[in-house]
Amino acid sequence: MRILFVHPNYRSGGAEIAGSWPPAWVAYLSGSLRDAGFDDIQFIDAMTNDISDEDLSDMIAEAAPDVVGVTAITPSIYKAERILEIAQERVPNAVRVMGGVHPTFMYKQVLSEAPWVDVIVRGEGEEIVTELMLAIEDGRWPADRRKIKGLAFAEGDEIVATQAASTVKDLDSINPDWSILEWDKYIYIPLNTKVAIPNMARGCPFTCSFCSQWKFWRDYRVRNPVKVVDEIEKLVNEEGVGFFILADEEPTINKKKFVQFCEELIARGLPDKVKWGINTRVTDIYRDRDMLKFYRKAGLVHVSLGTEAAAQMKLDQFNKETKVEENKEAIRLLREADILVEAQFIVGLDNETPETLNETYKMAWDWQPDLANWAMYTPWPFTPLFQELSDKVEVFDFSKYNFVTPIMKPKAMERGELLDGVMNNYRRFYMKKALFHYPWRGTGFRRRYLLGCLKAFAKAGFARTFYDLGKAGYWGPQSKDKVDFHFDETRTIAEAQMDDWDASADKARRAAERREVIRKQGKERALERNAAFKMPNGAEVKACGGGTEQLEDV
Repeated sequence: MRILFVHPNYRSGGAEIAGSWPPAWVAYLSGSLRDAGFDDIQFIDAMTNDISDEDLSDMIAEAAPDVVGVTAITPSIYKAERILEIAQERVPNAVRVMGGVHPTFMYKQVLSEAPWVDVIVRGEGEEIVTELMLAIEDGRWPADRRKIKGLAFAEGDEIVATQAASTVKDLDSINPDWSILEWDKYIYIPLNTKVAIPNMARGCPFTCSFCSQWKFWRDYRVRNPVKVVDEIEKLVNEEGVGFFILADEEPTINKKKFVQFCEELIARGLPDKVKWGINTRVTDIYRDRDMLKFYRKAGLVHVSLGTEAAAQMKLDQFNKETKVEENKEAIRLLREADILVEAQFIVGLDNETPETLNETYKMAWDWQPDLANWAMYTPWPFTPLFQELSDKVEVFDFSKYNFVTPIMKPKAMERGELLDGVMNNYRRFYMKKALFHYPWRGTGFRRRYLLGCLKAFAKAGFARTFYDLGKAGYWGPQSKDKVDFHFDETRTIAEAQMDDWDASADKARRAAERREVIRKQGKERALERNAAFKMPNGAEVKACGGGTEQLEDV
């Protein structure tokens, strides 16, 4: 049986300005399928190779697959749907499969607007896809589709979702097939080297209100650090990878495993061959302040910190569980350890103003991270924060849900003003860095890395691809009133999906009300206890850790 995977050709001028990123999903799925006996697997990376629909149509026909599979995040969903529509036209007998974060949660929307999609894989794909392919190969498709966990499909006028499949409990059993990728195409511009995105852990115990990853991966699981380093060593020696970014939401959560990972890299001499970066939380940097130089010795050179906001009110709204002053200190600690630090700010919520935007710039310059990034708040339609703000969402063109397009319109600003304010922050921050910092701060690796980052920004800026500025028609402050984001206003929410949204919103409201009642009751009980009991020395009665509030049972 011939299986063809296709990565959608979607670009927004966001993360891709730093280089071409290898689609790790196809390596993990292909590895599991090969272990199950499937050896005829092909892959087309339409994004990296910038393949048009016309050329892709011929390539799909030439491949003559029995199955065509695509993945989709929210902004690439229409491109993914179009690929399967092309497959229906050119290889009508092939089974058309879609997976990824967006269709996992929005399967009713996808199946309503793209009825040519035969089946959606919901959740982690390795085990579900293998079971699905075995059913197709054995001729049990579509007869047995209701028996396979983790699927969604249309059956007549009914949209069916089978029982959710378990998450992959033994991550070490996954053997990714990295050879399916064209490694010469995946280059990290700042270091001009091949880049990989391996996976050490899946899931996240935190529940940031704007994030969908903790919902998708569900429970938190960590691989054996030795196995992860085995994989990285193979990528370095066989594919020539010189830089990698751990795909984990927060690889430092399990400190013991992360330290073992670093120790294994050092023991094999890999820091001399490959450098790497991570995303993590401010609180973990605080916790590991005495380990940061050790992490640098292991090859960690770039940390992206989810500082998220300069205003504490926004941090609380995002459920970040951090304080503004902690962000500044974490950045200082990383710089002292010679680790380049990138501060991430989320802007563009309902309460954004020119003053708050300027405040994020002032904070960024005061904190002095090596890099700063201002991302437009993007209300993923399956997150708690979306349910809170859904009545303020006016745009349902998911192709624009990309962190660079202002989906939300602040009360006090037009979208063009918001974009102009963000661009002004970028201009001020990086102009000063380019003139007074990057060429003069340090020598060797740090200087080369920062100048490489500047090169990536300059390249995207010259090509007008940064933040999709060329498509939006933004040429500076004088054009802010003429910016056109080209929202497709014909895009709406399917009735079936809206029913799910309403149910989820009701559930979220009830949970919020219950938390508020419990919080209020806890405070009242604490006050009563304090009034009834005094410490022998007259000190105030406090909760564990010195707080004044009691732990809530939620």
